[in-house]
Amino acid sequence: MADKQKNIVVSGFGGQGVLFLGRIISQAAMIEGKNTTWIPSYGAEMRGGSANCYVIVSDECIASPIFDSIDYGVFLSKQALSKFMGMVKKDGFILADTSFTGNIEGKTGMEYCLEPFNDIIVAENKKLILNIVILGALIKKTGILMKESVLSAIKEISMIKNPKFLDTNIKSFEFGWSLI
Repeated sequence: MADKQKNIVVSGFGGQGVLFLGRIISQAAMIEGKNTTWIPSYGAEMRGGSANCYVIVSDECIASPIFDSIDYGVFLSKQALSKFMGMVKKDGFILADTSFTGNIEGKTGMEYCLEPFNDIIVAENKKLILNIVILGALIKKTGILMKESVLSAIKEISMIKNPKFLDTNIKSFEFGWSLI
């Protein structure tokens, strides 16, 4: 694998917007002219069941959309953490919402962003969307994509999927960006 390719897993449970988050990353990568793949996966239960997506962002051709090591792991449930943490590279990055994952026993050599994102949103009485808050934090912390391209992707996808959430999605992204 080339150094310019990043393998990302976003995982949680159905209803958290895991697939939407991954779709925005992939769309933003396309806006930047990068190569990308987005593979959604979810349990038969849908809401409340497991939900994962596998995203590759690369400056070069992508040989296969399948990967067995993770550069960036975004975990929104305890189950997601236990399923995928072992796949994160030693020099990888984990972003976890400790509101759902609880405390994490980290491995040395890895970088972490461990915040109770959901608890922060609730405590501040913000009407924000958790997955997009987390996206803002991820993009700011990793720099994998430019902020402007991610905001453009949010606008494009929101206008297709549900235009009434566009303003809230933008506010949510900016809030997540400001937390880091």
